[in-house]
Parts: sequence; C-alpha cells; structure tokens
Amino acid sequence: MTVIRLLPPELINQIAAGEVIERPSSVVKELVENSLDAGATRVEVDIEAGGSRLIRVRDDGGGIHVDELPLAVASHATSKIGSFDDLEHVASMGFRGEALASVSSVSRFSLTSRARDQDTAFRIEVDGGKLQAARPAQHPPGTSVEVRDLFYNVPARRKFMRAERTEFAHIDDLLKSLALARSSVEFRLSHNGKPVRIWKAARDQQSQLQRVAEVLGDEFPSQSLRIDHAAAGLHLSGWVGLPTASRAQADSQYFYVNGRLVRDRIVAHAVRQAYADVLFHGRHAVFVLYLELDPAGVDVNVHPAKHEVRFREQRLVHDFLFRTLHETLAQTRAGLGTLPATESPLAPAHVYAAAPASSYSPSWPSASSQSRLGLGTREEPLADYAALLGPASFTPTAAAPLPESVEGDAPPLGFAIAQLKSIFVLAENAHGLVLVDMHAAHERITYEKLKSGRVSSNLRSQMLLVPLSLAVSAKEAAAAEEHAEALAEWGLELSRSGPSTIVVRRIPALLEGADVAQLSRDVLSELAQHGSSRRLQEFENELLSTMACHGSVRAGRRLTIPEMNALLREMEATERSGQCNHGRPTWVQLSLAELDRLFMRGR
Repeated sequence: MTVIRLLPPELINQIAAGEVIERPSSVVKELVENSLDAGATRVEVDIEAGGSRLIRVRDDGGGIHVDELPLAVASHATSKIGSFDDLEHVASMGFRGEALASVSSVSRFSLTSRARDQDTAFRIEVDGGKLQAARPAQHPPGTSVEVRDLFYNVPARRKFMRAERTEFAHIDDLLKSLALARSSVEFRLSHNGKPVRIWKAARDQQSQLQRVAEVLGDEFPSQSLRIDHAAAGLHLSGWVGLPTASRAQADSQYFYVNGRLVRDRIVAHAVRQAYADVLFHGRHAVFVLYLELDPAGVDVNVHPAKHEVRFREQRLVHDFLFRTLHETLAQTRAGLGTLPATESPLAPAHVYAAAPASSYSPSWPSASSQSRLGLGTREEPLADYAALLGPASFTPTAAAPLPESVEGDAPPLGFAIAQLKSIFVLAENAHGLVLVDMHAAHERITYEKLKSGRVSSNLRSQMLLVPLSLAVSAKEAAAAEEHAEALAEWGLELSRSGPSTIVVRRIPALLEGADVAQLSRDVLSELAQHGSSRRLQEFENELLSTMACHGSVRAGRRLTIPEMNALLREMEATERSGQCNHGRPTWVQLSLAELDRLFMRGR
C-alpha cells in the first residue's frame, strides 16, 4: 500500500489553483476584488496577449505593510476573517485566503505595495511558488500585482487556454460586471498597450445609469424600469428592462447580492415567473439588480470561485423578488413613458406614477364604464364596447371630430385618426404617430379582465370521482404535506399516503379536463425546489389567455373612431398592456424626428 504523506505547499496551491483559477479572467477577478476590498477608488487593469503574457492590476487602495507581504501570498492567510462568526457575516468580496497563493503558484508573480502610512513601497516576487525576499521599490500609495506567463509551469492547463481574443473577451465581460457592482470606483482596461474601457466614477443615480448604458447599450435607460423597494429586511434596487427590450440569450442579466455578482436558481426562477405574463417565448429579460440583506442571511462560502450563494430564507427571498418585479412590470401600461429613445440619448428609466386615464379631461368613454367580461365569456369581439357605444356600424366614419391639438391634456396614446387594413389603429399624440395592433391590445385587455374576475370571484373546486394516486419523490411527498393548506386555497387537495406517494382528491373547477397527474407533479416539484409554486396560477392563466384570444377583436373588423378611442383609453388603464398575452408588443411610437428622417425633412 502507498504511504500517507503531507503534500508540499507548492502542490497544495496548484491544486487550489485548479478550483479558483480557471482562465486569465479568473485571475483578474481575484485581483480586482482584492483591490475593492482594500478600499480602492481607482483600478487599472493592463492585459497582454489575452492575459497569457501579462495581467497587471493597479489600485489606490490601503496598501499592504512590508511585514505582511509574505503572508499576502501564503495559503489561507487573510485580513478579512478571523473566526467562524466572521465567516457567518462575510461582507467582503474575498475571504478564503487562497487567491494570491494559487495565482503565484502557476505564474511568475510580483506584488508591489505601499501602505498609506508608509514612505516607501516594497516588492516581493514569487516564481512557481518560490518566494523571494521583499525589497524597496517605487510606487504611490496602493498596490500593483503583475502576473506573467500564466500556467507556464502547468502545460496541461495552458494548453486549454483559448485564443487571445476569446480570453480577452472574458476579461472584458468580467470588468463590465465589476464596473456595475461598484459604480463609485473608476475602472480602466487596456489590451496590448491600447486603452479599451474607461468607466469614470459615478457620483449620483444619473451617472450610475450612464455606466449601465455603457454596459447594456444606450437604448437601455429609456427601455427600463427603476426599482427601489425594501421589505422584510431585504432591499432590491436597480433596473429591469421592459419586455420589449428582451434578448435571445440570457447574456445581459446582472444580479448582485451585497455587491457580489452571483448566479442563483432561486433568483432565476423568481425573475422568470415575474416575466412569464409579458415575455415572448424563448426571450430573456435584461436587468441590473442589487439585493441587499444582512450578511448573516446569505452563505457565500458555497464554491471556491464564489459565483454561487445560498440564502438561509430561500422562500422569503424568492417571494420578495417575484412580488417586487411582478408589481413593477404590472405598471407597464401602454402609453406611459412614450418619449422615444431617439429624442433623448440617455432618457431616464420609466417612472410609472402617471395619473390614470380617467383623470384626463377630454370627452371620450372612460375605462371604468366599460363592461367586464365574466369567466368563460366568448362573446362577439366588440361586445366589451357594445354596452357603452351601442351597436357598432363596422363602417369607416369620422363622426367623432378630433381636437385641434393633442398638446396639453392629451392622453398618452393620443387620439385615433384612422384604421389601417382593419388591423392597426393609427393615433396622434404629443410625440407623433402611434400604431396599435388592435387584436393584440384587446387580447391583453380581455385577459386582464378575466384574471381580475378570477381573483375577485370565489374559487370553486371539484372533487374527483375517483381519487388519483401518484408516485412522487420523498421530497415532493413531504412538500405536499407541508404545503397542504396553501394548495387547498388554490382548490388543489393533495394528501400524503406513503413515503413517496400522494393522493389527489380535489382540483380547481377551472382546470377540469387538465392532466391532473402532470400538473400535480409540476406543482410539487416547484414546491420541493423553491418552497413556492405558481404552476396552478400559470395553468389557469394559460386557459384564460386562450379564452381572451378567442374573445378579442379580430383583424379584419372595422372599428369606428369612438371604438378606437375607447380601445386606446382601455390600453392606458390596463396593466401590462404594452404586450399581448404572448409577449408581442401591442403598440409602437414613431416620433416626429423619426418621421422627418423618413422624408429627409430638414436636410
């Protein structure tokens, strides 16, 4: 048998490097996070050959005393924690004491630092894990770390490095995320001696939004919603993109927990549910969100790379995120924030505090006087307006004259002027021309009415003639037992009949004919994984969405001017009316500037 022996420190550090240092961007992450923990207000990152030849990070932080320099590159040596209680309340970016030891074991490494209370800087060098004595050097207060020839002594790791352009792209993406995390810090990035990025320190919310625009694009501020909400010891702030600003990939999602960029399934699930009613299938939301909570409420010691966290109150965090985002997105009524981005290069994020449509003075039918559709209604497409307007003539008319001007008290979507191809409603507002997809718009209006009727009516459930026994996992069976009361409120009665068996006895009446077994398993799976489930509500909403689609005004129907104006006013008063039930936009705004460009006016 082989002899058990202690591994040499150099090998221990190289093994740790395999977990912490995946590629050059991993080195940059560890070094920049150290700079931020040191209180730096300016961080410069210089890269050569995608990081394989040189990575240099320089900051103006607190610096390191000369007698602590050897400890800075020692394994499991850190100034950030000193006890288990400190580990339970980590507020710094780093805390494991592995990064510099790991990096120096797989590179030609040097560290130059001058503490703020010292007159002289000192430099140490480490080559393949072998430390040399500190010697005086020239350096302003702060620290510079140089990492040369990364993985030069680990050929297998160096062989897996990608092309220079690819590795630098990872570094660029990393700096973007760090720049969003610390808007008060100035960041500079150069590659092969050429400046690539300069993010000036942001001093207020507007300049912070400017930095967000530099990362996510100039159009993001005018297509986003500002969030700032606190409850139950949690504080969520930042910006979420409108559904129309979604992307084909989830590559513009930044979520920070106490300043740390994380990837978390609880967060992802809450965001996905919040956008479920407004996002087109296969699209992904865009957001920059900051969650602040007591450090004791989140465990950051989950993975060496610190990309993952574990919330101690997962259900509380999930529900807080979902409700905050859901209620914010509910305010995306059509017509609010109609100023196009083309007229304002950095328009502030939408603030949805506009007065309701009923507060406007012009004499059109108010939304509150419209008749409400009941559950299961499949009447004529214009039935919702017929009670107010009388029988529709379905012929073009100009009987309702438009005001001479749409300035002043004009509603956000303006006044209808015509119908195009019996599909689109054209309206004039203060900014120019509004085009509305009348079927998509009415579909959302009808859908929201059905949901409101569903919520306000007493929930009816239906007993199954023959109870259904299902085999589930032990964790899902436990979830059925734990959440039985909450499920009963939705009309779903599940009881545990064994370690891995449940019995379904009652379902919501609205879901008659649904696949009860699959629905129950979906609900229990979410309960077991996230502590909460909206699958029942989502299933009902899918049915209501189908009903709304069939009960809405169809393309090809002729509307009168009063009917068009009634539709516009309903859109302004209806939650989420900027998108139909399937996530498609219901309206677009063409500004006067855009129309002028189409006709080359002013050139």
